[in-house]
Amino acid sequence: MKSTLRIILVLLFCSNIQAQILNKTGLKSYEGYFDFFYEESTDKIYLKVEKLNEEFLYVNSLASGVGSNDIGLDRGQLGNERVVYFQKAGNKLLLIQPNLRYRANTDNELERKSIEQAFAKSVLFGFKIVEQKTGYYIIDFTAFLMQDAHNVSGRLKGRGEGSYKIDASKSALALERTKAFPKNVEFEALLTFKGNPTGRNLRSVTPTSSLVTVTQHHSFVELPDSNYKPRAFDTRSGAISMSYLDYATPIQDDIRKRFIIRHRLEKKNPEATISEAKEPIIYYLDPGTPEPVRSALLDGARWWNQAYEAIGFKDAFQVKMLPEDADPMDCRYNVIQWVHRSTRGWSYGGSVVDPRTGEIIKGHVSLGSLRIRQDFMIAQALMNKPFAESDDNYQPMLEMALARIRQLSAHEVGHTIGFAHNFAASANNRASVMDYPHPQIELKNGKIDFSNAYATGIGDWDKVTVAYSYSEFDKNADEKSELNKILKASTFAGHRFVTDSDARAAGGAHATAHLWDNGGNAADELEKVLALREIAISNFSKDNIKSYEPYSVLEDVFVPLYFYHRYQTEAATKVIGGLDYNYAVKDGGEFTTKPIDVKQQRKTLSVLLSTFDAKNLAIPKGKLGLFPPRAFGYGRTRESFKGKTGVAFDPLSAANTASDMTLKYLLHPQRANRLVLQKSLDEKQIGLEEVFETVFKSVFTMSDNSYHNEIKFQVANNFLKHVMNLALNDESYFQTKAISNQFLVKVFSDFNTEKVNKAYGVQFKLTLENFYKNPEKFKLKASPKIPDGSPIGSDICNYNPTN
Repeated sequence: MKSTLRIILVLLFCSNIQAQILNKTGLKSYEGYFDFFYEESTDKIYLKVEKLNEEFLYVNSLASGVGSNDIGLDRGQLGNERVVYFQKAGNKLLLIQPNLRYRANTDNELERKSIEQAFAKSVLFGFKIVEQKTGYYIIDFTAFLMQDAHNVSGRLKGRGEGSYKIDASKSALALERTKAFPKNVEFEALLTFKGNPTGRNLRSVTPTSSLVTVTQHHSFVELPDSNYKPRAFDTRSGAISMSYLDYATPIQDDIRKRFIIRHRLEKKNPEATISEAKEPIIYYLDPGTPEPVRSALLDGARWWNQAYEAIGFKDAFQVKMLPEDADPMDCRYNVIQWVHRSTRGWSYGGSVVDPRTGEIIKGHVSLGSLRIRQDFMIAQALMNKPFAESDDNYQPMLEMALARIRQLSAHEVGHTIGFAHNFAASANNRASVMDYPHPQIELKNGKIDFSNAYATGIGDWDKVTVAYSYSEFDKNADEKSELNKILKASTFAGHRFVTDSDARAAGGAHATAHLWDNGGNAADELEKVLALREIAISNFSKDNIKSYEPYSVLEDVFVPLYFYHRYQTEAATKVIGGLDYNYAVKDGGEFTTKPIDVKQQRKTLSVLLSTFDAKNLAIPKGKLGLFPPRAFGYGRTRESFKGKTGVAFDPLSAANTASDMTLKYLLHPQRANRLVLQKSLDEKQIGLEEVFETVFKSVFTMSDNSYHNEIKFQVANNFLKHVMNLALNDESYFQTKAISNQFLVKVFSDFNTEKVNKAYGVQFKLTLENFYKNPEKFKLKASPKIPDGSPIGSDICNYNPTN
């Protein structure tokens, strides 16, 4: 009896506590998509849940960042989006994420249930019910908001920066941007991570590196209605895709369903050739962006409206300034954010996407603020004595940098409206802002001209991608047929689409698609770039910096000029053992694949030899006096030349780095394997042996210039170490290893018979002897690291595709 009475009293007490949650004084109420209440005395948020088993979107993000490109935790960084719902389980509400990678699109409820039961779902959180009334539940939401949803601690550990955990005593809910709206609610928490720092990057950007404080953002968003019509993905379209497996698919059809991601866009008057949109796509620029960058970013992003106009939409794509009281993380706003870091780093564009359909709900661009300074420095290095007469002669350099920023704005917005990189566009008259453009700088009457450095306006390929993704068709038209017409017309017009994995230099094979290149012929363009570089180096002087700046600044300006050819060199290496191919489809009209003409390969190899010719690698003796030991307060950075001469400037290591850049791509194991394969299929093709012999003759030839000969030592050493790598690398064919070993034995024999100059022979012979005595100990030794160079990047996977 006493036991029963005790239970009754406990239940009555708990019931009384529960009933008082919403009757408490001091609660601040928020009414919106979910109602919630904040209690300052306990720093708690209570969430009111009225509907169970109803799906909505949960998005986490990072409102304030760490400020290091290497760590990669930026202000405004999107996290994951998930379809979720609340489900009651005993005295709890569970927040459940269904598994949308596996579905059954059918009216058969039992068939749908069988798929749900076959694959795991995820319970993201369990909330104890603190109050229950007819029609709603009250849960303590605080612990959910105070967790590390963005995985900051995991990122810090993964980057070698230390082990960190949330310090609850130094963390709190953040109310400034905790708000409620009819279709979304937004929450923020200020989280402090405590740990032992082990990396230099974190120490460089935090005032106390054992305590790292950031703000994490959480959004609950109403899912779009069912009126959006997904559009099928086509590999030729340049659109980003999402996919899932549909087990209700007839056996004769593909079980994997692929759809593009895109914003919803509909004409007000579908019958009209030109019509305004029911709801235009509006992007908002971060008001913290300064002029003249602000105007440049607005201009560049607005280029996209040209593509929408071409398919019959009037003012369908707009760019405005973000209201000062608006939250850039609010899912109601597509945002272009100006992001600061301690070092120059990536810019990228991501999207919040409805995982059910591919509809883009929010586009979010992050533009690194230091990028424009790199373009300014490139122009500063190329100009002939820009500060000879006045330190105010910066306008030509600024104009080139702003031209690049306009293009960058359009590029990153392009990702957030659904488009992938097209690295073949630069070979077709700069047909897309979705390429990575190298400045197209020309020699006019022996002078360097910047006027055509970057293209202006949207490209012809971009109009194709917009047409595929956003065109509206007559209700009686067959959409698949209409979309194929768009792509066939594009092929007929000469457009090519080749994206990331096929454009990278390390092992890459596509001879047309490259990063940071220009022109349809990589070898011809490399010759132009080398000629321009030679003139600019010849002109380079103390007047490339302002009065009373240390000569260490002049050295930093010289870095991008010395390595000015680096990306066109990467492009040219891909021609050797390269291929020309398309993402071809049956009846699409594209050819599939073919090797590169052998004459073109030999010409390209000949031009590539110039990139490690001592005449091109040697910094002129007369220029070396411009680079004294670093001035006090101006130490070397990651963007400086690396060397092995202590405080003295090291021109031999600069040459070592530049030559290694060419050779590591030219003698990549996958490229070497393709050379073996192509030679076996066509005896006329260039083979690996021919590449070895051609490079050997170029490298192992002495000159009368002792300075140049010392550079040749560096190049020869790089050449042999990459051949040795081919002989041992696990990625090498058996045949590639055999050819490499045969060549090394021949070289060793030449050393013994003194066919190679003794100055090389002794050390190289010892190197080869040690290599064959202990091949298992061989490691490809890195040359002095090339300074950072890649100016932008893209995170087009932030939309969390369900594939």
